[in-house]
Amino acid sequence: MSDDTKPDEDLIEKLQDIANKLRIHSVTSTQASKSGFILSKGHAAPILYAAWAEAGLFPLEDLKSLRKLKSDLEGHPTPRLNFIDVATGSLGQGLAVAAGMAFVGKHYDNAPYRVYCLIGDGECAEGSVWESINFAGYYNLDNLCAIFDVNRLGQSQATSLGYHLEIYQKRLEAFGWKAIVVDGHNIEEIVNAFDIASTIKEKPTALIAKTIKGKNFPNVENLENWHGKPLGDRAEEVLQHLNSLLKNQNELHLHPQEPVKNEIPPIDISNIKLASPPSYGKNEIVSTRSAYGTALAKIAKNNNRVIAFDGDMRNSTYSEKIKQVDPSRFIECFIAEQNLVGVAIGATCRDRTVAFVSTFAAFLTRAFDQIRMGAISQTNVNFVGSHCGISVGEDGPSQMGLEDIAMFRSIPGSTVFYPSDAIACERAVEMAANTKGICYIRTTRPKTAIVYSNDQEFYIGKANILKQSSSDKVLLISAGITLLETLKATNELDKIGISVRVMDPFTIKPIDREGIIKNALEVGGRIVTVEDHYPQGGLGEAVLSAVAEEKDVIVKKNGCTNCASFWTSK
Repeated sequence: MSDDTKPDEDLIEKLQDIANKLRIHSVTSTQASKSGFILSKGHAAPILYAAWAEAGLFPLEDLKSLRKLKSDLEGHPTPRLNFIDVATGSLGQGLAVAAGMAFVGKHYDNAPYRVYCLIGDGECAEGSVWESINFAGYYNLDNLCAIFDVNRLGQSQATSLGYHLEIYQKRLEAFGWKAIVVDGHNIEEIVNAFDIASTIKEKPTALIAKTIKGKNFPNVENLENWHGKPLGDRAEEVLQHLNSLLKNQNELHLHPQEPVKNEIPPIDISNIKLASPPSYGKNEIVSTRSAYGTALAKIAKNNNRVIAFDGDMRNSTYSEKIKQVDPSRFIECFIAEQNLVGVAIGATCRDRTVAFVSTFAAFLTRAFDQIRMGAISQTNVNFVGSHCGISVGEDGPSQMGLEDIAMFRSIPGSTVFYPSDAIACERAVEMAANTKGICYIRTTRPKTAIVYSNDQEFYIGKANILKQSSSDKVLLISAGITLLETLKATNELDKIGISVRVMDPFTIKPIDREGIIKNALEVGGRIVTVEDHYPQGGLGEAVLSAVAEEKDVIVKKNGCTNCASFWTSK
C-alpha cells in the first residue's frame, strides 16, 4: 500500500472502535439469549447481526432477541433475513458457495463485485473446504477473497494446526492462491492486505489472520471451554473493559456505502422452454440419461442463463451436450461432489442462473449435507442422478443408486421426477427449470423403449395410466426401467386371463394421491408397486403414505432387497 492510500490514524482508530462496539453488541445479545457465539465460524451470527444493527438495518435493541423462538435472529442465519443469501451453520460449505457466486460474477455477469468468505480454522479440517480451494485455484477466481480466522481453538480442544500459519500459507499457495498472513487484530495490516487482494489477478486471495478468541475479554481471552457459552457473571466486567477501549463513543456509527447501480445486467430466468419439442420415433430405444442431455441443450439454447455442473461424469450423464450450445456454460467440478453441490448453490444465488448438477445417483449421497443445507437456503438447484437402480449391472453395487429417491424425498420442498422414457425426461427437465426449490430427476443407464407420444402432456403431481380396462384386478405402479418390465409382465398376465392396470407416477414427490386412490378403488383396492430402489423411502413408501388413511386399500411393495449382497456374493 502506498503512502497516499495508507489509512490515516484517525480511520484506523475508528475501525478499531467499530470492532470493539461489535464485540459489545455480541456480548449483549449472547448474554440475553443465554447462548454463546463463534467468531467467524458459520458467518458467526451474533457479530453479523451486530454489524447490520450498527449499520441501521434494525434497532440495536433487537439484538437481545437472539435465538428466541419468535425472533428472526436465529442461532445460525438463514435467508428468512433479507441480508442473507444462503444458510450457514454446517461447517465446510461456505467457500464452495462463495466460489459459485464468484464464478457467476466473473464469467457470466462480468461484474466488478468481489466475494469475501470468512472461514474458521476449525472447519478447515473438513475436506470440502479443500475441494473448494482447489476449484477456486483451478478457475483462477481472482474476484474471490477468503479470510481464514486462525484463533487455534475449536469447540472441545485446540485445532490440529494451532497457530502454524505457515502451514496454511504453504497449502493455499500449493493450490494456486495468493496467501497473505496478517495479525487479525491489527487494523492497518488488515486494510493493507485487503488492498493487496483487490489488485491480484488470475488467482484467488486468502488472508490468513492470526486472532485470539475472546480478544479484549478479561479472563476469557485465549482460553478453552468458552465455545458456545454466554459470559454469565463475567459479562459486566467484559462490557466495562470494552467500553473503556472506545475512543469515539458518541459519534461512531457504521455508514455502509450505497451499492453501485446498474453493475449487473438484468436477466429473465422465467418461463424456460425446450427449443423444440421431443421428436422420437415410436420404435426408438433411448436412455433417459441421453434424453436429459438433449433437453439440457434445448433449454440452454432458449435461455443463456441455463448452466450445467458435473463431477467428471459428463460423457456418462450426457451433461456435455450443453457444450454444443455454449461451451462456457458447462462447468467441470471434477470428482468432488460436495464442492460440486455447493458451487451450484452459490451460482443460483439472487436468481442469476438456472443450474443443473449431474453425476451418478449413488455419488450424490456424498453431498447430502450440502443438499439439505441448500433447501434451508431456499436454493433452486436441479439435480440429475444417472445410473440409478440395479440396471448398471456388472458395474456392481457401489455404482447403483438405490437410496436416492429416499434422500431427495426427505428434502423439504423438493420435487422428485422419475421419467420413464426419453419424452417424459425432456419434459421433466423443462419443468424442473421452472420449479422453485430443489428438483431431482432420476435417469437410467440402459437404452429403453419409448412409452409416450411426442405430444404427451405431463404435470407435476399427476400420474399417467398406460394400461387399463373395466375388468382390472390390481393397480401396478412403477416408474423408469421397472415400468417397462412391468408392461412386459402384463402381457404375460393377459395370456392367462388376469387384467391389470398400470400407472406411471412421473413424480414421486409430489405423488398423485387422488389418482392413486381413485384407480386403486376401481380395481378392488389392490396395489402392487415395483421399483429399482431399496424398499425404504422409495416409490412404494410414497404410495403407502398416499393411501395411509384409506381403509380399503392394500399395498404390496417390490423393491431391491439385499441388492448389494447379491452382487458381492456371486
